[in-house]
Amino acid sequence: MIKYGHVLNYVARTPWAMLESKMQEFLAILAFRASGQLFTAEEIRAQIGDEREPMTASKNGAVAVIPLRGIIAHRMGGMNESSGGASAERFTLMVNQAASDESIGHILLDVDSPGGTIPGVMEAADAVWNARQKKPVTAVANSMMASAAYWITSQASEIVAIPSAMDPGIGSIGIFLVHADLTAALEKEGVKVTIIRAGKNKAEGNPWEPLSDETLGLLTNAADAAKSQFVKAVARGRGITPAAVVADYGDGRAFTAKEAKANGLINRIATMDEMMARLLGKKSAALRAEADVPLLALDPARANPSVPLGAMTDGDADADRRRRFRL
Repeated sequence: MIKYGHVLNYVARTPWAMLESKMQEFLAILAFRASGQLFTAEEIRAQIGDEREPMTASKNGAVAVIPLRGIIAHRMGGMNESSGGASAERFTLMVNQAASDESIGHILLDVDSPGGTIPGVMEAADAVWNARQKKPVTAVANSMMASAAYWITSQASEIVAIPSAMDPGIGSIGIFLVHADLTAALEKEGVKVTIIRAGKNKAEGNPWEPLSDETLGLLTNAADAAKSQFVKAVARGRGITPAAVVADYGDGRAFTAKEAKANGLINRIATMDEMMARLLGKKSAALRAEADVPLLALDPARANPSVPLGAMTDGDADADRRRRFRL
């Protein structure tokens, strides 16, 4: 249990903009590990899904396709991304590159994320907003676009959801913090933790002692402040008032594609096939015939704002197949 204390402490100190159902799964995994239990490889895959490639941008004609998938965190290495996470920092870099590349006429954000942590999200949202001032940016909920993911993609020129986005996973405008009090569990194991402070507010909100009323107030204020920033960003992106966001966008509720369209969170419902056809000016059916044409991939390890998105390298055949249209 001590081994995972630093992880639980990070969770407790971090404001989250994430679907509660996904956060509950995450906390269940942490609690299971904290109790000394281990998952098999099959159980891990069942929890987080199959491994994924590190985030890469792809280009077809004048359209840059940038993915935003999995739990969002400020920084993530390729290993973490391959397990289903998304780096807000790397996403921001790819959006900035696409926005600066004169050969790119349209940016398409391919989104499937329950949200994540707050650090890096405001910068990613600003990158999408700034890119929108230079060229059209379309965000597609394919199929989840919740909390931090919606915060970021609400800044796009247009938001679309695929028809099969039936589970409530669009919107979820709200913030929460989680405090895990492990004192009873530690006492049961015969472990007593003593915290020595030099500074009244040092180590506040840690999992080794009960949460004080003062610390609870501070954490609540932090959550309220983050939510206010979230609401203001959505209001800017969608061209409405903050009051309208609170009144009409669910105040923390997540919607299906149809509900999101009715409440104004998205502009329309369309398949990814239809979106690519529209942006490329081609018939939808023709896209599948072009699936054997390799797409160019940006190497995230060498990503640099000074390098245009057009200066991308061909990946190997298998990687190219995985980077093709996600239909």
